[in-house]
Amino acid sequence: MSQASSPRPLFDGKAAFVTGGSRGIGAAIVRRLTQDGAAVAFSYASNDAAANDLAASIEAAGGRAIALRVDSADADALRSAIDQAAHAFGRLDILVNNAGVLKLGAVDQISLEDFDLTLNVNVRAVFVAIQAALRHMGEGGRIINIGSTNAERMPFSGGGVYAMSKSALRGLVQGFARDLGPRGITINNVQPGPVDTEMNPADGPMASTMHGFMALSRHGRGDEIAGMVAYLAGPEAGFVTGASLNIDGGFAA
Repeated sequence: MSQASSPRPLFDGKAAFVTGGSRGIGAAIVRRLTQDGAAVAFSYASNDAAANDLAASIEAAGGRAIALRVDSADADALRSAIDQAAHAFGRLDILVNNAGVLKLGAVDQISLEDFDLTLNVNVRAVFVAIQAALRHMGEGGRIINIGSTNAERMPFSGGGVYAMSKSALRGLVQGFARDLGPRGITINNVQPGPVDTEMNPADGPMASTMHGFMALSRHGRGDEIAGMVAYLAGPEAGFVTGASLNIDGGFAA
């Protein structure tokens, strides 16, 4: 009697591009997508060692990953990287816009340079990546942006520009969902709350204050965010589009 064959991985034969994928939430997303069978290219800004280590560990485990050093604020470089990934894989099915910057400062203190950088990376680069990916994406494509619960709640001073940039993604996905629906492509936001990363460690100076705003008084984990991304990228989420989904421990509740 022959043994039943193992089920195919969820993203077997699929190709993904993840911006800002070398560490933190981005690295967790890259790992999850490759574990589920996708070939993944990811961009990173500056840390060659972290990016190369991540790609090497995925390849060693039998997956496929390509690390591409890209400044997300450079539209031409970002377009070129997405084209390179699509040509290497022969297709592009999933785009995850994860790259972002966090610049804090009160309204009369934050610089115009930090304002412009925030918009360029957190909003403009998302638009650029979507346009570039759509040249290679067909029916069943998935676009997922990593926003923030601060799009709905900013309980402390100095975060107005960051919150504005993440709020912009809500309108973007609602509008683009209408454009992309007839093409069979979904687009959604994932809005994390505090997540244990180098940028926002669970034992950092703001941790206890943030936990006080939450229903679940802890930081989230990168793999929890990656799990929601994998759901939105998979077949069970085929009827979800134009949505902004919080995964924030009740921060915005």
